[in-house]
Amino acid sequence: MPPKTNSIVIGWREFVSLPGLGLGRVAAKVDTGARTSALHAEDVEIFDKGGVPHARFFVPHAGIATTVRCVAPIVDNRAIKNTSGNPEDRIVVRTLLVLGGRRWSIDLSLADRQAMAFPLILGRTAIRGRRILVHPGRSNLTMMTQGQPT
Repeated sequence: MPPKTNSIVIGWREFVSLPGLGLGRVAAKVDTGARTSALHAEDVEIFDKGGVPHARFFVPHAGIATTVRCVAPIVDNRAIKNTSGNPEDRIVVRTLLVLGGRRWSIDLSLADRQAMAFPLILGRTAIRGRRILVHPGRSNLTMMTQGQPT
């Protein structure tokens, strides 16, 4: 089936922004086999802000030279399967994602991804219903459409 005219094609890896967390350029692996997106987070601390639970955490290697301190409201605590297929209890936050000039909110689980090549996994629920097609043999396609080098 041909793509609809307002669909975009992304590669298996892309650079995204998470402006709500203060993260401007994050290397993301697009993983349609993963349901929930996951962000590498360290020193996660839960606190109450106006009756709403929040998470305070640090993101040390999101394509920038310094560690970023992030704060986000907690939307859930879920059992999410890790890369080995074993369920882990994880904090889930909601934040803004920017990809290919488009912006929308996504849920991110906070995980220890220190041993992984990408600090962010972009799962299928983050891109479902957004008219996004994934080209598994290409990378950084949204950078090329925005006139930036790959």
